[in-house]
Amino acid sequence: MSDQDRNPTVWGFIKGFGKFLIGLLMVVQGIVGLAVLLIVVGFFAGLSNGVGGDSKVTVPKEAALVINPNGVLVEQAEAIDPFEQAIEDIYGVEEASQIDVHDLARAIRQAKEDDRIKGIVLDLGQLFIPTSSASKAHYLAAELKKFKESGKPIIAVGDYYSQDTYLLAAQADRIMLHDMGNFVLVGYGRYGTYYRSFLEKIKATPHVFRVGTYKAAVEPFLRDDMSAEAKEANQAFLSVMWDRFIDDVSAARGLTRDAVLGYADNYNAVLQSTGGDMAKAALDAGFVDELKSRPAQLATLVETFGKGEGDDAYKQVGYRRYLLGIGETEKDGDAPNIAVVTASGAIVDGDARVGEAAGGDSVARLLKKAREDENVKAVVLRVDSPGGSTFASEVIRDEVIAIKEAGKPLVVSMGSLAASGGYWISAPADEIWASPTTITGSIGIFAFFPTFENTAAELGVSVDGVGTSALSSLYATGIGPLEPNVADIFQQSIEDGYRDFLQTVAEGRNLSPDYIDTIAQGRVWIGEKAIELGLVDNLGDIDEAIASAAKLAGLEKFDRVEIVEERSPFQAFLSGFGVRAMKAAGFDRGETARSASTLRRLASEARRQLAFFDSFNDPNGSYARCLACE
Repeated sequence: MSDQDRNPTVWGFIKGFGKFLIGLLMVVQGIVGLAVLLIVVGFFAGLSNGVGGDSKVTVPKEAALVINPNGVLVEQAEAIDPFEQAIEDIYGVEEASQIDVHDLARAIRQAKEDDRIKGIVLDLGQLFIPTSSASKAHYLAAELKKFKESGKPIIAVGDYYSQDTYLLAAQADRIMLHDMGNFVLVGYGRYGTYYRSFLEKIKATPHVFRVGTYKAAVEPFLRDDMSAEAKEANQAFLSVMWDRFIDDVSAARGLTRDAVLGYADNYNAVLQSTGGDMAKAALDAGFVDELKSRPAQLATLVETFGKGEGDDAYKQVGYRRYLLGIGETEKDGDAPNIAVVTASGAIVDGDARVGEAAGGDSVARLLKKAREDENVKAVVLRVDSPGGSTFASEVIRDEVIAIKEAGKPLVVSMGSLAASGGYWISAPADEIWASPTTITGSIGIFAFFPTFENTAAELGVSVDGVGTSALSSLYATGIGPLEPNVADIFQQSIEDGYRDFLQTVAEGRNLSPDYIDTIAQGRVWIGEKAIELGLVDNLGDIDEAIASAAKLAGLEKFDRVEIVEERSPFQAFLSGFGVRAMKAAGFDRGETARSASTLRRLASEARRQLAFFDSFNDPNGSYARCLACE
């Protein structure tokens, strides 16, 4: 500080007053800015009520409910602002996203009793159902079958049908296929990429620590082919899934099993009989009812449901807008509650957003909330996970046990996948329900990482240094080797984790650890077989699991409530602020979406890959995860 600044001169007074004035102006500017922000927020809040709040969504009388999802079918979709969904629907634009299986089921279930809905149109060309999600397809197929009991028609339209979406289309009273379309049955398969020889060529050293004959997750780094044990386990559960598919399709279409199997196994001959016409092959085999161009399919829908208004060719309401219109059908009333908590995705340590992973802390927090809620009399834990971090799995299991100790029944409902860590958190339940095609088991532990000391040596790179203990060499591991004493520590830890896993399952299922070991070893089981082995108690979907939880709690009347992370009203508003502003300004969101679609797909794939690697965050580097199931 200068002498001039220290002494009370005129210049010092002027500078001090200037600083004060500038500070005062900044405060005033901040107050004015905040006031403007509040005005803008109030304006758009009013706009949002106008966009989505005038009696919500109107449904034309005798309209078709259009089931036309665009994205991948999942157990629990990431949170999407409902206003954004509505505006996308207004603009006729829909970005590929996660499709919550329970949203579709709820729409179908409600439409059955809704006098405004005349029937359902299935347009499934943009729906992707992973092989591991077969049980979700069967669940929706069962809901469509129940819908038909109302006497309302279901019509399926499409340019083509994938094997997985056809399971849903098969429930339709009338299936139309484009006259240049196709339908091919490829069955189920499990194939992997193997890297042993590649790692040898680049002189990388794979370090694998595992317990379990069938723990095939690490085989790609140790072999150039699938082991006989892995082939046996994979063939067993794939065969059950295929048999269930054949049974459901043949029953829905009035075909014999041999006819469906013959179409799949002898497709070359089938196609030769139609001169290579794939659409006609599907028609001749009885899988579709009519071959029609898009205009002809549309004309049929107009004839069935009547002429629509505006841009709609026929009377219709999209399933997303319909869900907005019906609101939540399962509300918390005066009756005692059955709480549903969902663990969906890879189990990771810490917190995780819904739709990305099952965070150990996130799921445990929801279970704790259900445990401490006096109006919750029983809990259903819905598990749809390949497993993951053993530490995070134990954090969740601790809360499962705490709920039981609090005197509240806890029932696990397994989705498509409840393997490894997914089974770890399920084992202590009072009851475990699974679907016939649930993939479960995979009771085993592994750890894996490569080192590149030989690769580095080839390039003239070396590592050297000193340390203060026998474990200090860990600082060099990676470019340097993994020392035998450190490797032994990893293996001992993995073996201890496996013993813990066996004990956890044995205690939860009231079985001996020795018996569990015979059916464990990292082997994957299908729900239909798991019930024979004692790994699950009953076969059924989540609705049956909830009914069973109510029975255990002695409840005849109850409300089903979903325990989820709640957003504040301000967070909920901000999540849809951008699209409402675009709507007010008259921007063409469809054009914006189209121009960015390629970059968005690339970014989405990059995020998916990063999320996969990020999910391996166990503090001990120990994982109970079924990579082969995903």
